[in-house]
Amino acid sequence: MNKNIAGVELPDSALARAAFEHVRGIEPELLLHHALRAFLFAALMGFREALEFDANLLYVGMLFHNVGLNPRFNRSPNRFEIDSANEAREFLLAQGVDDYAATDVWNAIALHTTPGIPDHMSALVALVGAGVQMDVRGARYYEFTAQQRDAIVQAFPRERGFKTKLIEAYARGMEHRPETTFGTVNADVLDRWDPDYRRLNFCGLVLGSEWPN
Repeated sequence: MNKNIAGVELPDSALARAAFEHVRGIEPELLLHHALRAFLFAALMGFREALEFDANLLYVGMLFHNVGLNPRFNRSPNRFEIDSANEAREFLLAQGVDDYAATDVWNAIALHTTPGIPDHMSALVALVGAGVQMDVRGARYYEFTAQQRDAIVQAFPRERGFKTKLIEAYARGMEHRPETTFGTVNADVLDRWDPDYRRLNFCGLVLGSEWPN
């Protein structure tokens, strides 16, 4: 694997290698390549904005951010982001990473689908959210040169039909726990994927509560 892509060095520490091997064993290539592209976009943003961040922790956060979509979490009562964050924290602590850093990664993963919050937290939290949003929906697309985008996609291709396949991967990871999508962008996924899905409405919950007024 090329270790320098678009001017970004892929982490090659023992921690980074262990994380890659762990996630590669449980995640399809579609999501693995998405995670690696998101890392590269996030790192470039961090360099451009002169942010202080740990590349190894950013790498681990990106690798783990969709692990909660794995079928073994189908019966989980959590949002998939929480399952992903829990897996990452457990992995990091087992690798000897301190609790403060592991918690920062946990926050980054747990909040990566919650618009408007990550930008006001640590650099790591902000970068995980921004990198994912760039690769998923092209947020800040034109802040990157065509050469940077091409180099990243050449290294970790967006396979044909990536957009549709990604939505399907999200949906299949959440269709067994639709109640966890309340108040998140995940509700949009199931709304498009499942014709029988009916999203909860906050106003309806307020007006339909047991309070008399």
